[in-house]
Amino acid sequence: MDATNLLSIGKDISLTKRLTSHFVQTQGRSMAQAWLLFGNYLDGDILENLAQVAQQPLGVIACWKVGHYEVALIADGYSAAVVEAADLLGLDCADSLALNDLPTLKSPGLIVMDMDSTAIQIECIDEIAAAFGVGEKVAAVTERAMQGELDFKASLHERVGTLNGCDASVLATIRDNIPMMPELREMVNTLKAYDWKVAIASGGFTFFSDYLKETLGLDAAYSNSLEIVDGKLTGKVLGDVVDAQAKADILCQLSQQFEIDMSNTMAIGDGANDLTMIAASGLGVAFHAKPKVVAQAPVALRHAQLGGVICLLSASLLMQQISWQSQP
Repeated sequence: MDATNLLSIGKDISLTKRLTSHFVQTQGRSMAQAWLLFGNYLDGDILENLAQVAQQPLGVIACWKVGHYEVALIADGYSAAVVEAADLLGLDCADSLALNDLPTLKSPGLIVMDMDSTAIQIECIDEIAAAFGVGEKVAAVTERAMQGELDFKASLHERVGTLNGCDASVLATIRDNIPMMPELREMVNTLKAYDWKVAIASGGFTFFSDYLKETLGLDAAYSNSLEIVDGKLTGKVLGDVVDAQAKADILCQLSQQFEIDMSNTMAIGDGANDLTMIAASGLGVAFHAKPKVVAQAPVALRHAQLGGVICLLSASLLMQQISWQSQP
């Protein structure tokens, strides 16, 4: 595997120097309130800014790099106000509850991700509709479905119905220009290097999820099949729709198939139809998600790209080791 397509995890002298004055002794200190802070850049000024919001000093237990990301494990001081302040600084957080339930890279695991607006930067049905001249109508329904305002299954049938007569060649054009989400390949390769299984469970379409499975070497991909007759879309979906419950069922099915405990699974998504599998997983992550998903998911990645998933999991490699260390 090409090392340039991996997100390396390790200490960084420059980062440690920037945060040295904030390190605290860990001997005798409970790790129950420890939380994670990460982003493109961390330094003492940022911690001082957040400490003012927390109204207490923020002590660093350890820090490390994940690819270009900088990660710090903070002793305590987590609050909604601190998260809001970190958000304004372009940083992401994970609270102590998420860390306590954190799946580990030390053992084989499973991650199941949504496709549209999670693994890739587009909603494929909106792109097909735009090419067929019904883009605005379909995009409006898609947005309401992702916000959780509409039943997903019914809305999918409604949207696909508007595509009746669309030339199937449009699918290949979209596939050949599909914009993958930044750091998707690096996330997948890094997880596979740690013997994790990676799968897609999507309310989108097999034409695109099968392409991603083959291109990225995914272990599984599940989505919906569009009926095509004489080179045209018929406006129908074949078989059962992959909806919110189906996504959760796929997660459980793959967990059993690969003999991976559910506690060592993750689910990632951006829309309301991802919430059921997010709740079923060992740790669910809202990725650049709709407000409803951010509010309900244990962790929300607001700024980090998909490498943020590795930032989260990297703590599993280091927390047991560093829990009893003093400052470096």
